[in-house]
Amino acid sequence: MKPKVVIGFLGTQLDAGRGAGRWEKWRPSVSLGMHEDFVVSRLELLADQRRYGDVADQVRADLAQVSPETDVRVRDTYIADPWDFESVYSVLHDFSRDYPFDVEKEDYYIHITTGTHVAQICLFLLTESRHFPARLLQTSPPRKQREGVSGDYSVIDLDLSKYDRIAERFIKEQQTDQAYLKSGIATLNPAFNRMIEQIETVAIRSAAPILLMGPTGAGKSQLAKRIFELKKLRHQLPGNFVEVNCATLRGDGAMSALFGHIKGAYTGAVQERAGLLRSANKGLLFLDEIGELGADEQAMLLRALEEKRFLPVGSDKEVQSDFQLIAGTNRDLGQRVSEGSFRDDLYARLNLWTFQLPGLADRAEDIEPNLDFELERFAEGNQRRVMFNREARDRYLAFAMSADAAWSGNFRDLGASVTRMATLAASGRIRIEAVDEEIGRLKRLWGPAGSQDDRVLSRLLGDRMQDIDSFDRAQLCEVLKTCRRAKSLSEAGRMLFAASRKRRSSTNDADRLRKYLARFDLSWEEVAERV
Repeated sequence: MKPKVVIGFLGTQLDAGRGAGRWEKWRPSVSLGMHEDFVVSRLELLADQRRYGDVADQVRADLAQVSPETDVRVRDTYIADPWDFESVYSVLHDFSRDYPFDVEKEDYYIHITTGTHVAQICLFLLTESRHFPARLLQTSPPRKQREGVSGDYSVIDLDLSKYDRIAERFIKEQQTDQAYLKSGIATLNPAFNRMIEQIETVAIRSAAPILLMGPTGAGKSQLAKRIFELKKLRHQLPGNFVEVNCATLRGDGAMSALFGHIKGAYTGAVQERAGLLRSANKGLLFLDEIGELGADEQAMLLRALEEKRFLPVGSDKEVQSDFQLIAGTNRDLGQRVSEGSFRDDLYARLNLWTFQLPGLADRAEDIEPNLDFELERFAEGNQRRVMFNREARDRYLAFAMSADAAWSGNFRDLGASVTRMATLAASGRIRIEAVDEEIGRLKRLWGPAGSQDDRVLSRLLGDRMQDIDSFDRAQLCEVLKTCRRAKSLSEAGRMLFAASRKRRSSTNDADRLRKYLARFDLSWEEVAERV
């Protein structure tokens, strides 16, 4: 059994006592050492040494007599007003942050019998929120005098009351946690911010798998690492963060990499390998591109998630690993299930908490704060601060937030773009010439306009494409998609105007489509030939 560590306040009245008569009195802190079935290895006694040092010394001396194995450590704790919620909560909150909890090696208990009612409530709240990774311990005096002075104890869960001022602190801390998940970036996109709020709640309250979906470069790996660090701060995950891109796992090596193998399991297995799942024990395993796992790996992973047990390659002895899983993918796993390439039972297990991360092009309002973040990251990594000239910054943002910016690599493209401009910036200033050069580089990287549809438009329209509004451009792209699927002008017209043609006496859809294309100086023959 792990050593028991109790944290609690000195009872300035209940624990006080001198002379032989003190042994006839029930004292809650001293009683902690009087239970044969609950042996306390260490007592962290919170006490104001200046005012109650003599009481604390007496308690320590008496505990040494009744429980020599208990190490009593008096923590000098000054609280200006023990009946003020803000003061008490601040002191206890700081204590929880600074204390070196090691839940792998010790069990922790919060003694709630002593201290003011305010102190007890604050202890409750901090334990419930996992700032203290502990259980609540309540001691009580004997019901009858002849039963001795040890009293009773119980490990309990209580329904905690809510107090406005404390609730405000939790709200502020929740906002801090959300900012942490966003790497401190002041994002403005409402949908993204709502998603981060939900992720923060799930991360703190649940150990169930989380599925992060989104395009390459949308920040799935970074977010998974932030979730782990947030849970680590709350003492919820004492283990490590283990990350692997499943697209790099191929053939026989995939099973070994994930689940380990024993010595001699196959040719070349000259020594035992723990595998990633065991390395993530008590921690967090991030499987990026999980849709690339083979059928055998999917089956083993499902069993490991449900039973916390699995067989290493070549072994007939099961091993255990209790980890939290975050999976990432840029594929539609539901579609892969329907195609038969992904297990429906594994997908159901992963699909409890699913979050879709939008690409950078879908969060135009967040480009500017992310630009500042990338500049700050460059400064930290290169010990050189670089800034934009105002005109250059405006030019870059105007392009970055326009329909011409595809951001097909998402934040990776933005980070690389800032790195290039900052590295080449003379005297720490990015000028408009550098921005124009970078915009040209990005356009070449993405192609004529960043997407297949826009590339088709660019080939058809040439320079005229710049004169078309974004609204008309989007509509024209949809028309061209239909034209590519149709075998003739008439068929394309019927597909495009299927709903409205029912309300007309004349149904010359081909002529209607021909007139629409003529608005852009395009003919059916030209479109059919070149798309």
